[in-house]
Amino acid sequence: MNVDEKISGPGGASQKNWTHLNTSYDELPLDMRFNHGHMVSITVYSVLMVISATGNLTVLSQLVKRRKAGRASRLDILLMHLAVADLMVTFLMMPLEIAWAATVQWLAGDLMCRTMMFTRTFGLYLSSFVLICIAIDRYYAILKPLNVTWEARVKRALSVAWACAALASLPQSLIFHLEEHPIVKGYYQCVSYGSLPTEDHEFVYFLVNMLLMYVAPLVSTLYCSSAALLEIIRRANTANDKMRRSGVGILGRARARTLKMTVTIVLVFFTCWSPYYCYCLWFWMDKDALKDVDPAVQKAMWLFSCTNSCANPIVYGVFNRNRWTWRSGLNTRCRGGNMYRGSRFPYYGESMEISAATLARARNSLPDRNSQRESPFATAATQNGTKKHLNNNNHFDNGMV
Repeated sequence: MNVDEKISGPGGASQKNWTHLNTSYDELPLDMRFNHGHMVSITVYSVLMVISATGNLTVLSQLVKRRKAGRASRLDILLMHLAVADLMVTFLMMPLEIAWAATVQWLAGDLMCRTMMFTRTFGLYLSSFVLICIAIDRYYAILKPLNVTWEARVKRALSVAWACAALASLPQSLIFHLEEHPIVKGYYQCVSYGSLPTEDHEFVYFLVNMLLMYVAPLVSTLYCSSAALLEIIRRANTANDKMRRSGVGILGRARARTLKMTVTIVLVFFTCWSPYYCYCLWFWMDKDALKDVDPAVQKAMWLFSCTNSCANPIVYGVFNRNRWTWRSGLNTRCRGGNMYRGSRFPYYGESMEISAATLARARNSLPDRNSQRESPFATAATQNGTKKHLNNNNHFDNGMV
């Protein structure tokens, strides 16, 4: 019997489509028996699971500590949800892949087949949708820091991301089902074969998966990051001297750092997922060209895409390593309570994000408000009473940008 790998979206490397050959159970092909490839899959998934669990649990614990201490910014909340999404991939998808490789066939029944196929992709979709929320948040944080509309909608946006991830994963539980081998009795597999009427329907389903999980985060982040970067460059060119004198340049560099972290996370996402989706597109465009390609290549690309869950906490750790030591380094880094070496802005770690409410108070305290609309950052820094306001802002709230 031949086992033909069928690509139809996330996890396609494990979706099997059977063709009929006359053979006995003792003469099963290599793919239907535990082999070296299954051993490699178990080993790689186990290593990825340990790395991802260690990194994401560490990041999540640090973010939770900052939230309990009242120092969590909007970006911290979004990164918490991203860590949770990666942990879902770590503790739901990876153990499933390990168990499936160990048993080769599916032994858990039809209900678990449908349920696990739903959970298998839920974390992946959630990670993609949270990346979109992060991109939008950085857009507002840099281009529209005083926009209270987005401030009030962050939690709603995250709720929408969770709901959309559930809706996008729901077809998996409908398409996948338990099916007995047509020749070898007692050999069951969780497959998508036969659920969609034609190959055109399968291709459309694959395209929808790719658009939601891969294209949408890339396009949204590319647009938002480009707009934010252009705004940073524009402000640096038009008010460079004033920003240096007032200390706003520090805030600009802080926002630039968070923007760099966001872009880096998405670049890692692009690097991890691009080989797999390029291979899938190649399959649908020219199936004959891939007939002689070893199926292990596709499995390797799927394994590589799973490394994205391991890379996110590493990126966060690199860009925020000093924020994790804010308690121990407070005395050595601060002067005059919560001031950062003469800066007019409070020291809260490397991000140094300040609240939109603080900027709004400083802006409204000026007599000539029309002239200040052009540069809210300059307003917050040049106003005489700003230092007092900022020094009194000893905790983070929902107004963080």
